[in-house]
Amino acid sequence: MRVSLAARCGDIIGLLGPNGAGKSTLIGMLATLLAPTSGTILYGDLDARAMGADLRSRIGVLAHDLYLYPELSARQNLGFFAKLYGLDPREGVEALEAAGLSERGDDDVAGFSRGMRQRLALERALLHRPRLVLLDEPFTGLDDRAVGIVSARLAALARLGAIIVLATHDLDVADGLVSRVAVMRDGRLICDEPGGTDLRRRYRSLVGNA
Repeated sequence: MRVSLAARCGDIIGLLGPNGAGKSTLIGMLATLLAPTSGTILYGDLDARAMGADLRSRIGVLAHDLYLYPELSARQNLGFFAKLYGLDPREGVEALEAAGLSERGDDDVAGFSRGMRQRLALERALLHRPRLVLLDEPFTGLDDRAVGIVSARLAALARLGAIIVLATHDLDVADGLVSRVAVMRDGRLICDEPGGTDLRRRYRSLVGNA
């Protein structure tokens, strides 16, 4: 993989590319879950090895595995992760509201639709107010209303200074949301430019049909 990319506070970086381009691998490395075989990933002036657990406490990750316990209720899931982050479990109440799941808070997650679980997992990833938010296909399973809620949530986080990196194939959602576009192909970064509009046409010109 050959990627050179700098992110600044308030960036929403749309990480685009065909399947197998390396998007999920890059997110795994940014999350410190994977170690690069060469090169360095810097967080400010320091790398992950120097910052250790302090760095991980500033990162929120939503991956293909949602890291939810289906036998627990939505409220219990959020309370459990709040404790892991050293937070008051009552922090989960606000997270339930942000996910639009207040009325389902005491229902087991096993009975939730994919979209409901996706929204719950996003709030799980944001409980500790991370400064770096890494999202791998965050709009999977969401209806139009939920997509709007999640998009507004991410835009608000960026305005507060968070850095958001989201890998997505949903170009229509990314269009107008992302402030920067980073396109990958075959493990290489082939484009890093401002977001703007007409994303599908721009993407197609780089990698073919979207």
